[in-house]
Amino acid sequence: MANHQIQFSFDLSDGLCFGCGQNNPSGLRLKFKKDGAWVRAEFTPAKEHQGWPGVLHGGVIATLLDEGMGWATRFAGLDCVTARLQVSFRRPIPIGERLLISGRVVKNNGKTVETEAKITLPDGTIMAEGAGVHAILNRNSKNRPGGQLEAVIWDMDGVIVNSAPYHFRSWQEVFGKRGVTFSEEEFRRHFGQRNDTIIRFAFKDKISAEEVIAIADEKEALYREKIASNLKPHAGAIELVKALKAKGIKMAIASSAPMENIQLILRGLGIADYFQAIVWGREVTEGKPSPQAFLLAAEKLGVQPENCLVIEDAVAGVSAAKRAGMKCIAVTTTNPPEKLQEADLIVNSLAEVSTDLMAGLFR
Repeated sequence: MANHQIQFSFDLSDGLCFGCGQNNPSGLRLKFKKDGAWVRAEFTPAKEHQGWPGVLHGGVIATLLDEGMGWATRFAGLDCVTARLQVSFRRPIPIGERLLISGRVVKNNGKTVETEAKITLPDGTIMAEGAGVHAILNRNSKNRPGGQLEAVIWDMDGVIVNSAPYHFRSWQEVFGKRGVTFSEEEFRRHFGQRNDTIIRFAFKDKISAEEVIAIADEKEALYREKIASNLKPHAGAIELVKALKAKGIKMAIASSAPMENIQLILRGLGIADYFQAIVWGREVTEGKPSPQAFLLAAEKLGVQPENCLVIEDAVAGVSAAKRAGMKCIAVTTTNPPEKLQEADLIVNSLAEVSTDLMAGLFR
């Protein structure tokens, strides 16, 4: 009997995977996002996916479950292949019904990983369930598509420190004195952008350059006064900074904030020495969603953009990271997940993020 050897390649850059490849015209084109311990994707089967008339084919159901379990291992930073798959068909799945596919890692046994997945309707009705065992492959492959993790570029406000409430109050005070209203929804929409952009929006561009500078300086002085005695890091941020430092990953801050704010935060939290570069608001000519700040940070670190990962909370920041050609993790401290869909991974807290998970985004 012939002994067939299959060589596994990690190069998925052609995007032709039947389950998740975005360039496969005949594929399912699933796109998974992290949601706590689970990974999730949505899929609406069409008539070409049916078995019995009007009913989703069992093989497609198995594929959906296998993809959910496989992506759970990928987001855990592991390279795996399915060794065993068990499928339980609970109810016939009608064609045209929106489905939610969820998967998670149950146990890592060192050489194998146990997983589970489910397919539900929007109301939570379970239509199918699966359990799998996955073999862990060599995790030291250097031929990674799209680079490998060499540097992490951090936004600061809303990512490292819980500063949004103090920025909002400061904006309200300086705008209120001038008879301009600034709602919380407007604040969240523009959070992460440069001061001049926010001020011109609030005044509908009917303001001089001198007034913009004066208002920005007044607002930042107010903010520093408010935040100085209320420094509170977001959950998992400091631990992740230290874990990346221990792994030898380069780090930079790329923030639209003034340098005074950045130094106040980093020194106050005791992490100023963990960053090899800082890019601040007026150091670039364009604010986010322009990629200038992130590209300058990569240049300062001496790392190619494709080997960088950005951590952001703002919609404009996520767009800037992707325009820079970088991977991006978005944390929902300021915006809901549906506004951050451009990110490679969305998490509710940085406590959910490990260095292995970050490296896994490049695989």
